[in-house]
Amino acid sequence: MAGRMKTTTLARSGTIVGLMTLLSRVLGFVRDQILAIVFGAGGTTDVFLVAFKIPNFLRRLFAEGAFAQAFVPIFTEYKETRSRDAMLDLAAHVSGTLIVVLLVVTTMGVMMSPAIIMLFAPGFIDEPARFDLATQMLRITFPYLFFVSLVAYCGSMLNTFGKFGVPSFTPVLLNISMIGAALLLSPHFDIPIVALAWGVFIAGLAQLLLQVPFLQQIGLLPRPRWGWKHSGVRRILKLMAPAILGSSVAQINLLLDTIIASFLTAGSLSWLYYSDRLMEFPLGLLGVTIGTIILPRLSREHSLKSQDDFRRTLDWALRLIFVLGIPSAIALMLLADGMLMTLFGYGQFTARDAQMASYSLIAYSAGLPAFLLIKVFAPAFFARQNTRTPVRIGIVALISNMAYNLMFVLPMIWLDFIAPHTGLALASSLSAWQQAFMLYRELSREDIYQLSRPLGAFALRVLPGILALTLVLLAGMGVDWEALGPVGRLLRLLTILGASAVTYGLVLLVSGIRPRQLINP
Repeated sequence: MAGRMKTTTLARSGTIVGLMTLLSRVLGFVRDQILAIVFGAGGTTDVFLVAFKIPNFLRRLFAEGAFAQAFVPIFTEYKETRSRDAMLDLAAHVSGTLIVVLLVVTTMGVMMSPAIIMLFAPGFIDEPARFDLATQMLRITFPYLFFVSLVAYCGSMLNTFGKFGVPSFTPVLLNISMIGAALLLSPHFDIPIVALAWGVFIAGLAQLLLQVPFLQQIGLLPRPRWGWKHSGVRRILKLMAPAILGSSVAQINLLLDTIIASFLTAGSLSWLYYSDRLMEFPLGLLGVTIGTIILPRLSREHSLKSQDDFRRTLDWALRLIFVLGIPSAIALMLLADGMLMTLFGYGQFTARDAQMASYSLIAYSAGLPAFLLIKVFAPAFFARQNTRTPVRIGIVALISNMAYNLMFVLPMIWLDFIAPHTGLALASSLSAWQQAFMLYRELSREDIYQLSRPLGAFALRVLPGILALTLVLLAGMGVDWEALGPVGRLLRLLTILGASAVTYGLVLLVSGIRPRQLINP
């Protein structure tokens, strides 16, 4: 009975997170369509993307990176093994410490915006108008770091208590805010795209205000206190130390990407952005859903020393990747141009923009399964309060990524390749495969997790379906997407995707794959 309840809870949690993430991603596409139509893929769009990327980079350090990886396992341990008063005391000291640190970092970021732009986008220095605009927008977007980091803290606690709906809905507010800024605010600005920066600021505040009442409802809103010397805070900081190092290397890697792209043809950052956004749809829908659910679950199973359940949870996550992740990568790769033209190819976003973005989308798609595997393997270490191993592996992969960037992009520039920005996407995919392989090798070496024979048999049964899906997608290629109107593009794309999905599902059923194998861990 207990096992059945765990399965039901996991399935329900996955459904909630999946639906909320789907809503967020759909609205994200609407947002990006509006941005493409209104602002295109030119120089000012590149400037906004830099101003938006910088607080997002740091968010991964404070929110979804080192902090979340260290906080969730410790908070889960307090919840499962200590009194409620001790758990609330930890929450109070963590929140107080986090607020002070974020205030200092955010204030410094706003004050030092010109220097930060020089660091992240040196290609703008020789263009005073772009440089000044980037500085102006960064001063508006940087406080987003403060808001969204606290949102991640609140969401981590809600997730630990099985309240997945609100945290997974919260990203929707960013899309709504940016859509509103593009359509309603931009006409009132001398430089319309500055409205997007204010949209980001408003979104961060709205996301935080949404979380607070739900924390109060379940009694998880103690008065924040400075807690540098609190034992639980010190344990979190100890776990964060190697993760901060890894995240710092990640920021250097992302910095190198942006630096290189800022020297390429105007529009390169935008092409990378739109291709990345398409790749992020399955990565976010599947990867975020898996990652959100399995970290607190694996942390609980480790705290209760349930090793068999720990391995079954990982098996369940890998089954989802086999069935959903690999077909998504193939579809993105084979229909890259059609998807970009259908979703964004209107207004200021030209057919050439779609073609250029399709090159980097194909390169990103090659790494999609690896990105998903990382979201499964890394939490297996974090749940065991081991941040050193995945961080060490991440550092190796990120340093490799820097080398791959130079190895791919520089020859493309020298050979006058039409789309040298593709090299940045290709480097990201290659380093992701390297990282996924190294994480699995370490899990196997430490006897934490190994691919089981039943999982291998499951993968073999999925293979005929993947081959059938690929053949249907190949048959649907060769469409002149530019010649079709918006409705024609959408109908053609949906027809191809629908036919491939139906074929894939039927072949899976014939091969013996059943829905319960994706629901039951």
